[in-house]
Amino acid sequence: MAGNVDSMYRQLMQLPLFQGVSYEQLSLLIEKLPFHFLKFADGEQIIAAGERCTHLRFVVSGSVMLTTRLTHLNVELSQTLAAPNVLAPEFLFGRDTAYPFSATACGTAGILQLVKSDYVKMLQADKVFLFNILNCLSLHSQRFSGSLAAVKDGSVAERLAFFIQGMVAAGATRVELRFVQKDLCTLLGAQRATLLRALERLAGRGLLRHGPSGIVVDDVRSLLQAVK
Repeated sequence: MAGNVDSMYRQLMQLPLFQGVSYEQLSLLIEKLPFHFLKFADGEQIIAAGERCTHLRFVVSGSVMLTTRLTHLNVELSQTLAAPNVLAPEFLFGRDTAYPFSATACGTAGILQLVKSDYVKMLQADKVFLFNILNCLSLHSQRFSGSLAAVKDGSVAERLAFFIQGMVAAGATRVELRFVQKDLCTLLGAQRATLLRALERLAGRGLLRHGPSGIVVDDVRSLLQAVK
């Protein structure tokens, strides 16, 4: 039993926002605060789009699919997020705390969740937690602002790549973009022929796969590096 507990603690210490925290401090907090470990079956909903973020949620085993729909356009983006990872901590604070995506389990997924008020206690208990969340929020803000500039001024390939970057979580894999072609053209400010040429070039380099109504990117980092 002791071995199982030790293994669980080591796993938690690998999670974003927990990294750098000592084993002793983490075990002390787990004894004091109600950490909830939940298991979800394949396809089971974890978060509904528009749901308020009242808990900090971590993927501790398996993976989840996050799906975001742009309601003013026929564009939908799905991304896979594997353990160990955190689900949108930037929505825990601020004016708008509604999740912009739905989250479902890909296979069996394990989720650790902690209510917001208890997470605030953790931030007050150890500065490492505070530095981790500040770094996470800063990274998200910087990635998003850079993506906005690229979508406005870059080539069509750059606009597409940085739009995807602005929409996905750090560490996301297998991003799928589904769309009505004219709406994707509107989103990227591109003519249909120009968009298709850009997609063909990217596909020829093995950076994505595409069809009339969808794009699949298996490695977002490679796509971003290729268009910079």
